[in-house]
Amino acid sequence: MKPFGYLRARSVAEAVRESAAHPGARFLGGGTNLVDLMKLGVETPGLLIDVSRLPLDRVTESADGALRIGGTVRNSDLAAHPAVRTRYPALSQALLAGASGQLRNTATTGGNLLQRTRCPYFQDTSKPCNKREPGSGCPAREGVHRDLAVLGHSTACVATHPSDMAVALAALDATVVLLGPDGARTVSATGFHRLPGDDPVTDTVIRPDELITEVLLPPLPDGTVSLYRKARDRASFAFALASVAVVLHVRDGRTEHAALAFGGLAHRPWRARAAEEILRGAPATEGTYEAAVDAELAAARPLRDNAFKVTLARRLAVDALAELAARP
Repeated sequence: MKPFGYLRARSVAEAVRESAAHPGARFLGGGTNLVDLMKLGVETPGLLIDVSRLPLDRVTESADGALRIGGTVRNSDLAAHPAVRTRYPALSQALLAGASGQLRNTATTGGNLLQRTRCPYFQDTSKPCNKREPGSGCPAREGVHRDLAVLGHSTACVATHPSDMAVALAALDATVVLLGPDGARTVSATGFHRLPGDDPVTDTVIRPDELITEVLLPPLPDGTVSLYRKARDRASFAFALASVAVVLHVRDGRTEHAALAFGGLAHRPWRARAAEEILRGAPATEGTYEAAVDAELAAARPLRDNAFKVTLARRLAVDALAELAARP
């Protein structure tokens, strides 16, 4: 056990200030991922800054119809919020598909976005891993990689991002609000996580000492529908082999708006831009959906044991698009 300090922040400003004063400090919300990684020896912060009691636990509606989600809102509370269930069902479904009831009661919005991969080589400190020890190698490429990436991976890393919530946020064009020593800034949910490239250690574009204060969901046009679908090895408490969040608006038999994001396939939620381009303005038919999804997944580079993920993702996405288009 490595000793560490603990500080309960009394304000957002204090949390950011103390983080900047203690290099290597970590913000602690629910701790459902960070504490596990500390037990494994993967994370070794010198200081935990508890932000769970800060006034960031509210969901509020803006005058323009947007939804503001505080960084410490619990996953279970967010999934059950009436505005989320009625206007952004894909987000509610994604949250309820993640973890277990007990964990959802503790896990927070900000922590969910910042959770780290469950790649077994990353979590086992006796094994080499470029994400944990740069330059040590990626044994997953030739080892156990059934659950790992088929899109956007590199020779340095084939890990996948585990969040369900982040996939829905990417499809919903959410924005992440950050506060750091240099002030506040916003980052799109689609740009918040990054691909591994030759720097797999860095999961996101968050800067040192920045705190996620809220997530913004834009208003959706009338007639827009959404859903989240997830395929996994067991019915609960399992990460996605493949998942998809779809946001769709069909009028007079044609697609006015379509947004798709895949989970379980890449180092970040994978926004399907190629598929969306084909869908936009096209007939809302199964043939169009198949062509669009195939165009997106043509970029897949499966490894020895995970090619099934491409077929699985294709079926999930085509079925989800067809289901939404059939709704009155």
